[in-house]
Amino acid sequence: MRIVIAEDSVLLLDGLTRLLQAEGHDVTGHRTALEMVAALTTAGATLPELLVTDVRMPPSHTDEGLRAAVHLRSLHPELPVLVLSQYVEQRYAAELFARGTRGLGYVLKDRVADVDEFLDAVARVAGGGTVLDPEVVSQVLARSRHDLADLTPREREVLALMAEGRSNAAIADRLVVGPAAVEKHVTNILTKLGLPPDADAHRRVLAVLRWLDLNGDLR
Repeated sequence: MRIVIAEDSVLLLDGLTRLLQAEGHDVTGHRTALEMVAALTTAGATLPELLVTDVRMPPSHTDEGLRAAVHLRSLHPELPVLVLSQYVEQRYAAELFARGTRGLGYVLKDRVADVDEFLDAVARVAGGGTVLDPEVVSQVLARSRHDLADLTPREREVLALMAEGRSNAAIADRLVVGPAAVEKHVTNILTKLGLPPDADAHRRVLAVLRWLDLNGDLR
């Protein structure tokens, strides 16, 4: 499998590269997010089968790696991305999952128990699965603490379809209802989950993550 790693720590980059190469993978490493993006967006560039990236990278060491991942997923929604970091960046973490959860992961370095756990996350995300550390879920869902029990059966059905990455139009087709009905259900879901309108919050993503957490689909 072709894997690209974006990690500014020389020791960690070398360790991850050696580990994955020992498993038979073809690994390319980059020390900056800009370098990674340039390598994957130049004409004729071949997309990897998995991108592993840190969150905080040069030059500002804030959120360059995660923002780069969001940008690359917007260009290539099929690109599997595994975020491996010491930090949870709430805003861009939510944005990363905004267009669906397939082939996405976010795990914390100090909570990966062993090598096998990391390799399992690599395989799951590359295979189209979703891997999210519970601490990531907890922080991203900080504004969404309401129980899903208040949702009606139809609202839960709509939320489940949202978790599959379906648009309102696709949900309407699936349920054989009008777009206005779906819009009303989505509004009710967000209201009941305590997610009022907020320009800085991805309400739909937070609702979906809450659903996945409840149903055990995040690991």
